Amino acid sequence: MKNVIIVGPSRAGKTTLAKRLSEEFHYFVISLDKLIATFQAAYPQLDIRLNWNRDKTTENIAPFIGHFLGLFSTEEGIAGELNLRAHNVKDNCFVLEGGYFEFEKIASILNEYGVEELKDRFILIGLVQGQKTVDEYVHDFKKYDTADDWTYNFSEDELREYVTHDAIPFNQEMTDSLEKFGFTIYDTSTERERVFDRIIEDVIRQNGGCFHDD
Repeated sequence: MKNVIIVGPSRAGKTTLAKRLSEEFHYFVISLDKLIATFQAAYPQLDIRLNWNRDKTTENIAPFIGHFLGLFSTEEGIAGELNLRAHNVKDNCFVLEGGYFEFEKIASILNEYGVEELKDRFILIGLVQGQKTVDEYVHDFKKYDTADDWTYNFSEDELREYVTHDAIPFNQEMTDSLEKFGFTIYDTSTERERVFDRIIEDVIRQNGGCFHDD
């Protein structure tokens, strides 16, 4: 099986889709937000923090992501002078989901591992919401946010400000970047479950139609 990368803006359905892939195909789910929170707690001097400066966090964690993906995608199992071949476990595949990706820097690091293009080694899924109005964004935030979401205590005016000046522009910026790096783009503005069904079919196809049943 191929490892999967799911990228998209907040509330596009990344975590929900990753969980479904885990349940149906036994992928191990890696949350980029949790990795960033770990760096924030363990190495605050690196300026890798959640809900802070998105651009700086994205840039600062890119080298880690690049080498992580490289080590888990190289067919030789080699990192520098280290032979990690014995540590490889067949079909021990993961889904990495999140929004903090600097693909220019990640791609340059992956080249060190013989990965010319992301799409050659990974199933690339981009989730966007390009068909929603400001009112629809605000409605969904108010309806689906839980106490675990950082926008949970926003007033309606604060949500509108965030959606207008951050969420919608970032959504378009991310769409352009994902297309550039070979991601298949899926819009989850409406009929999300039907979109997820189509993604599941595409994942099966890209894996040659074969999955283990155990």
